[in-house]
Amino acid sequence: MSQEILRNSQLSEFKYFISRYNPQKIFLVGDKLSYKISGAELFIKDILNIPVNFSDFNPNPQINDLKKGISIFNNGNFDLILAIGGGSVLDMAKLISIYAHQNLEIEEVLENQSLINNVKTPLLAIPTTSGTGAEATAFAVLYVDKVKYSVACESILPNYVYLSPEFSLSAPPYLTACTGLDAFCQAIESVWSVNSTPESETYAFEAVDLVWKNLYNAVNKNDEKAKSLMQEAAFLAGKAINITKTTAPHAISYAFTSYYKIPHGHAVSLSLPYFFEYNLEISEADCIDKKGSKKVLMRINKLLKIMNLNKDNLKSHLVSFFDSVGVNINISSLIEDFNSGIIIDNVNVERLKNNPREINEKVIADFLIENK
Repeated sequence: MSQEILRNSQLSEFKYFISRYNPQKIFLVGDKLSYKISGAELFIKDILNIPVNFSDFNPNPQINDLKKGISIFNNGNFDLILAIGGGSVLDMAKLISIYAHQNLEIEEVLENQSLINNVKTPLLAIPTTSGTGAEATAFAVLYVDKVKYSVACESILPNYVYLSPEFSLSAPPYLTACTGLDAFCQAIESVWSVNSTPESETYAFEAVDLVWKNLYNAVNKNDEKAKSLMQEAAFLAGKAINITKTTAPHAISYAFTSYYKIPHGHAVSLSLPYFFEYNLEISEADCIDKKGSKKVLMRINKLLKIMNLNKDNLKSHLVSFFDSVGVNINISSLIEDFNSGIIIDNVNVERLKNNPREINEKVIADFLIENK
């Protein structure tokens, strides 16, 4: 499914798009706090002057939130969904656009996604953070009793996207760092994923380069150009993982968010240095990428070249990079009563399978011991 993409410099084209589309009734999904602070409220008021229809949901979308949103949606006669916000807002809108049209119970479709009816309400996505790449992916995250589900189908991809850095200028530094590091991890994982392709690599390498060069200024200087480039990085990283899906760092991250409330981008960063080094030690004996270990190493070494790093200084420089944007990845200093069993028992196995080097429980346990 193709997307229509408009950027900040094309505001007149965006207004023309709205008039051309001429929606009779728009279902607006937003976030109570950031909707006002980001300037999204004034932007929408100036162009459309419509209220937010749904904003009362968890930052990590829960199944009961989705049911509530669908109920509100079904009580109106909406012909376009507009989502303006961060990854959670975009994911919620994506889920509503699809699940409002299912004939089966949400739980049933979640367990067997081949049953998804691809009928949807068209969706316009306007990200206000630079990191999740949700505007560029055909999947969305939903939690059921702290268990993370990734809903994936081609039609869940937003039909229209408007990219503008103006909405991220009011974001606090820590949020900017977390969302930016999410894009960084997505792009790196996409490069070494067993599902990598020449197309995904093109997106991912450019995204890594943009984050490496611009995240510091986006976080610490609130530089508008840096934030604009970070938004491009997030979009590219989203396009990359839309092809490849994520790998080990994401697979392990979800329990850190569900059980210890560590924001997603921060949670993914916790294990990135460890698995970067781990995958650099890949061999034909433990490689599960059909393209072979040499191809994996070629891609990873290109990452090192982009960041001007080598095998010996990789971990220290990544930790310094994270520190420079205010993100500490030492688990023991972040979590008082840490239970490694919770992380091990809640690894996302599907994401783990995308990692090029085989991973077992001992590997994960070694990471957790090393970082305590």
